[in-house]
Amino acid sequence: MAQSLRVLSGKQKRSLLPVTSFLLVGLILSFCGYSYLITQNQNPKSKLAGASKAVGQLHSQQQLKRLPRTVYPQPDVLKPSRQDVLLVTPWLAPIVWEGTFNTDLLNEQFRLQNATIGLTVFALRKYTLFLRVFLDTAERYFMVGHRVNYYIFTDQPDHVPHVLLREGRQMVILKAQSHARWQDISMRRMEVISNFSQQRFLGEVDYLVCSDVDVKFSDHVGVEILSSLFGTLHPGYLKFRRDNFAYERRPQSQAYIPEDEGDFYYTGALFGGSVLEVYRLTKACHQAMMIDQANGIEAKWHDESHLNKYLLHHKPTKVLSPEYRWDKEHL
Repeated sequence: MAQSLRVLSGKQKRSLLPVTSFLLVGLILSFCGYSYLITQNQNPKSKLAGASKAVGQLHSQQQLKRLPRTVYPQPDVLKPSRQDVLLVTPWLAPIVWEGTFNTDLLNEQFRLQNATIGLTVFALRKYTLFLRVFLDTAERYFMVGHRVNYYIFTDQPDHVPHVLLREGRQMVILKAQSHARWQDISMRRMEVISNFSQQRFLGEVDYLVCSDVDVKFSDHVGVEILSSLFGTLHPGYLKFRRDNFAYERRPQSQAYIPEDEGDFYYTGALFGGSVLEVYRLTKACHQAMMIDQANGIEAKWHDESHLNKYLLHHKPTKVLSPEYRWDKEHL
């Protein structure tokens, strides 16, 4: 019996040896790991060295994307660029006049966006005669150095002139329905732009500029006009009081604006913004015109009246001066 107990005791000791060895190794490793962590925590230079290396790599990558050096006069907050005109609206949107911006600086900023600008124009019936001058002058002055898609809506595709386009620019001819009255042509463009903005333009361009076909570009028209939503001051009402604006004054119309309301009078010949904002504007104007039509009323200046009503309640984020629609010598 005693012998059996001694044998059993010896087996137990041998079976405990692996467990004891495992625990001992674990304690040694834990101690070494703890010592390493303590050493690292007490040596901030090693951390800084690692961080410095990472920052250095990031800095070298950023240098590859650095913009070319642009030299321009320092802005003077105590000396406005123009003192003869209003430069900002009451809702803090800039009013773009000549001499209030640096073209080179703006071009660099918009090239970073890699933006494409769409220019829509309607050339229906006899108005196709204006296309040659419109396209020739646009190629000379409109968004020079940037990608442009000309969207030409016409009922006579064969009458669209061939114009040699700059690199990165293309012409897209879109079939549009004509109407007997020019008023209907003007009003229906809101519906067409709205539909195409949703179905096509959202996937092709970043900004939309909507212009009349009889516009003749006579000077630089660049990225300074671009914003989420912009309108252009009508040159004919520059010095008028709001109660003398050509707003729709009949309360029965969806374009109605009372005499004691209104900021500016905007022309329907040049407006635009991001594709989404242009879609919202044109859709709202078209729906308002359809309500008027159902009620047997037509706004005084058709789509321009509805444009002014929309911009009264949806303030543009940028306003273009009359210089964009009138010869400077008349200002």
